[in-house]
Amino acid sequence: MLRGMTLGHLALAAAILTWVMLMTSSMLRTKGDLRLGTGNRDALPEPTPLAARADRAAKNMLENLVLFGVILLAVSGGNLARATLGAEIFLAARVVYWLIYLAGIPGLRTVVWAVSVVGLGIMACAGI
Repeated sequence: MLRGMTLGHLALAAAILTWVMLMTSSMLRTKGDLRLGTGNRDALPEPTPLAARADRAAKNMLENLVLFGVILLAVSGGNLARATLGAEIFLAARVVYWLIYLAGIPGLRTVVWAVSVVGLGIMACAGI
């Protein structure tokens, strides 16, 4: 699915994934209550375990998206094939990470997160 995408397409896919993760977190936290979701969120109910995991996963994606974006800018003149491979690994691992995090599987979640970091490392090496 990710094979054959350009770096630009992969960056867009990472941004879309981040948005979907944030929206999922928000919807789980507000329990689909449109008034809560569109309000100031001053009186949110305590999150369910699933909503809390979704929130942590979304925040983790935001942190990693910053790294992804900076590395992407840094490698723009480097080895694009290697950078694309790293971006594919990063994005695929982030999708799997999110699903595993929502399912509540802690050890495997960390392994998959490490795979996404390897993808970032491959991208970074493409700029050297």
